[in-house]
Formats: sequence, C-alpha cells, structure tokens
Amino acid sequence: MNPSIKKLAEIAQKESRTIIGLMSGTSLDGLDIALCRITGSGNRTQVAVEKFVTKVYGDETRNHLREISSVEIVKLAEICRQHTWLAGLHGEYILEALDNWNVKPDLVDCIASHGQTIYHLPARDQNHPYQKPNSTLQIADGDHIARKTGIITISDFRQKHTAFGGEGAPMAGFVDTLLFARENETRILLNIGGIGNFTLVPAKNNPDQQSFTTDTGPGNTLIDKLSQAYFNVPFDENAKIARTGSVSDHLLRILLADNWFTSSKTKTTGPEYFSLEWLRAKCREAGIDLDTIKPEDLIRTVTELSAQTIAASIKTHLGGETGIIFVSGGGAHNPLLMERISDRLPDSPVKNFSELGIDPDAKEAVLFAVLANEMLAGDGFTFSIMDGKKKKVNFGKISFPV
Repeated sequence: MNPSIKKLAEIAQKESRTIIGLMSGTSLDGLDIALCRITGSGNRTQVAVEKFVTKVYGDETRNHLREISSVEIVKLAEICRQHTWLAGLHGEYILEALDNWNVKPDLVDCIASHGQTIYHLPARDQNHPYQKPNSTLQIADGDHIARKTGIITISDFRQKHTAFGGEGAPMAGFVDTLLFARENETRILLNIGGIGNFTLVPAKNNPDQQSFTTDTGPGNTLIDKLSQAYFNVPFDENAKIARTGSVSDHLLRILLADNWFTSSKTKTTGPEYFSLEWLRAKCREAGIDLDTIKPEDLIRTVTELSAQTIAASIKTHLGGETGIIFVSGGGAHNPLLMERISDRLPDSPVKNFSELGIDPDAKEAVLFAVLANEMLAGDGFTFSIMDGKKKKVNFGKISFPV
C-alpha cells in the first residue's frame, strides 16, 4: 500500500485525532491556531480544544495582504508570491505554537487550513454577461504548509462547496448542527467577523424548524475600514469612537435600502461588496456629501447598520420563534454592537459563545478542524448539489509532507 494512503487509513481508525485548525479572516488580524482533540465522527463527534493562540500579524504582513485582498485590480505576480510566502509564514507560526505548547509535530495527525480569503465572488455579484459561477479564492498553499511542518495538511475547503453549486460560504452550518444541537433549545450561533453570519440550529424536538445558515451583511468590515481611514487604528476598540458619534438616520435609511438585504434566501457576501466604495456610492445616490459627516458619526452609523441587519436577518429566520444567541468572532468584543443587537431582539438572550465551552475566538478554527476530521474519519456532510439532489460530501484537499 502507498505509505501516504496507509497513513490516512491509520489516522481514520484511531479512537481520536489531534488536529490543528487554522483560521485567518478578512479583518487580517492574524492567524488563529486551535489544537483540537476530536473523538468520533458524524453525529458522534466530540471536540476538546486543548490549546489556542492567535498569532497577530505585524503591520508589514497586514499591509502586504491588503494589497491583494478584496481589490479588483492586483498584480498577478503578487498573488502568486503571497500564496507561497503566506503558507511558509503560517507554517512557522504553527511550529512556534507547538514548541511553546511542548507538543511534537509528529503527535499531530493533520492541519486544517482555511487559508486567507483574498476575494469572494458569488454569482449575484458578478457583472460578466453569461459566465457566472460562484467563486471564492483563498491563498496559503497547503503543500507548502505540509512541507514546512511535516504534518499532513487539508486545505481548500470552500472549493468543493462551489464545485457543487454552493457559494463557498458560510461553512459553519455543517459543523454547528453537528456539535451544538440540543433537545429542547433553539440556538442561533452568530459569528461576527468582517462579515456577519449565523446558523439557526433548531431544537431536536422541533422537526418543523429547519437548520439555516446565511451571511447577514457587514459585521466589522465597515467599522474597521473607517477606523483605519480616519483614526489610523485597526478597529474601534470597545466602540470608543462610535460612542462619541451619533447615527445619521438619513444615511442609515439609504444603506438599509440596498437590495442585498431584501432577499430572505441563504446568501453570502464579502468586503468586496460592502466596501468604502459602496458607502461612497450610496452617499452619492442620496445626494449626501460624505465629507460633511463627522467620522465618528459615520462609524456610529455603520455600527448601527451591522446591528440592525444582523438582528433583522435572525428575526426573519426565527419566524416568530425565539432562541438563544451565542456570539463569536471579533464583533463579540464590541460592546455597543452587542447592546444594539440585544435591544432589537429582546426575546432572544444574547450570550458569549464561551458558554458553550469553546473560546469564541477559536470557534472558526475549530470549525475547520472538524471539517478535516470528517474527511479523515467520517461519511461527509449532507449537501444539496446543483441538480437538487442531496449527497454526502467531504470538503478539503489533502497535501502530504513527503
């Protein structure tokens, strides 16, 4: 038997697997590294996060990534270079983390690497006259991570999703329903990164309610971009800037009227759509001079936009029911955003994701570790493919270190 295939078979037969989950979001904060012990597969999956760290990107790294992330015109040579360079950097971060944790690399069964999304392009956002496949692009080559660390690496999770007609996101729903469904409790697992998304996880004793996953629109992306542009800070820490501003009701009404928010179907988006250019265009449509609005008022207004669109989407899909909302992602640290979501959903308590036993900052890294575990030891996830049929699908591509 081929040694690589033999290794996979041995991993699949283990009672539990040690998997490193990696996540780097569109906010470009850094690389989340979660060392997970995963037992079983499918509905028997159990996860324990043994170690977690975020390796913060330095300014130089962040600036390099901004050159090619969510921009329409970019040098192909730079994409090519960064695809390899970032994989090497992620590999270094993993080895540093393992060394700090006193964990030998050969004790890790695999790495689950999400990669760095540099462009997300659902069909609805494309201007091409007839060729409109759902597309998404992540960099940080899995082969280079495997070679650097000596650990089997699974990457490119979103590509299978698009190959079968999905938009490549959000992926959370596959794992959220697997790990967090409970008998008598409807849960909304809300993640607020650059973009907001949530999974509605119905109570097991409520067969009439269906699981549902969707993006909600901007989460932190506009807040962060305005904070960087006007105040030279990476984000609005503790909503200090927004709290000094006031909501521009006229501008908010214009933003909320965008057609993207009107569809109730599952959908995805990215900072490519909800950009500062989008904000300027909306102002022009409304005859508003963006330069006449105080920066703190702009940040307060887009914070309110995120809160209202997140709350409205959750309320729509709850359909008159109530549930408990558990929040993860960077937005969970924004107290004003949390207050305003709570205000608009008074019947659904808003809690920190940590109450489910997992660090909220580690949640997305854990998600990809579970996707990798299912590829290694499970039967896959039920997914409706393009012809409407449901099929068991596994996500990810395997790279061997040798």
